[in-house]
Amino acid sequence: MLYQFNTMQKLKNSAVGFLVSFVGSIPLGYLNLIGYQIFVSGGLKNILFYLFGVVIVEGLVIYLTLKFATILTSKKKWMKYIDLFSIVFLIFLAGTFFIKTNHNDASSFYILHAPFYTGLILSSLNFVQIPFWIGWNLYLVNNNYISSEKPDNYFYINGTIFGTFCGMLGLILGLHYFSTSNSFVNQNFIAKAIPIVFLGLAVFQIIQFYRKYYNAKSEK
Repeated sequence: MLYQFNTMQKLKNSAVGFLVSFVGSIPLGYLNLIGYQIFVSGGLKNILFYLFGVVIVEGLVIYLTLKFATILTSKKKWMKYIDLFSIVFLIFLAGTFFIKTNHNDASSFYILHAPFYTGLILSSLNFVQIPFWIGWNLYLVNNNYISSEKPDNYFYINGTIFGTFCGMLGLILGLHYFSTSNSFVNQNFIAKAIPIVFLGLAVFQIIQFYRKYYNAKSEK
C-alpha cells in the first residue's frame, strides 16, 4: 500500500506540474515569439535545440523556487527589482526587434550562434518566471496538490519541464501553420507584429507593477 501511495503521489506531481507549465507556456511571451522566428529560419531541429536550452534553465528555476519560495517571498525588494527588470527587458526587445525588422536583419539578434545557447541565455533573462513559479509552488504545496519532498519534487519538476516543452512547441508549430495557411497573417506580418506584442507586454507589466507596488500602498 505504501509503494502504491508513493507511486500515485509521483504521478500526481508529474501531472500537476505538466498541466500548470503547459497552460503557462501557451500565452505569447517573448520566448515563444523568438522560438517562432528560429523555427521559420532554421526548421524543426533548431527549434528543438532552442527549447532544450529554455527548459534546462526553467527546470533550475523551478527547483530553486520550490526550495526557497518562502524566503524569496519575504524579500520584497528583490521581487520589485525582478519585476522592474522584466519591464526594461521587454522594452529593449521591442526596440531591438523594431530596428532589426525594418533593416530586414532580425535573425542576427535572436540567433546568437546556436539555438541551444540562445534558449539558455534568453530563458536566463526571463526573470518574470521567478514570481510566476514562486506563486504557483507555494499554492500547490500549501493546498497539498503536490509533495515537495524528495524524490516527489523531481517528478514535479520533470512534469513542468515536459509541459513547457510541449506547450511552446505546440504554439510555435500552430503559429507557423496559421501564418502559412493564411494569406493575410503571413510570416512577414508576424515578424512586423512582434515588436508591438513586446511593447504591449511591457505596458501590461507596467500596469501590474504600479498596482502591485504603488496602488496597493495608496489604498492602505
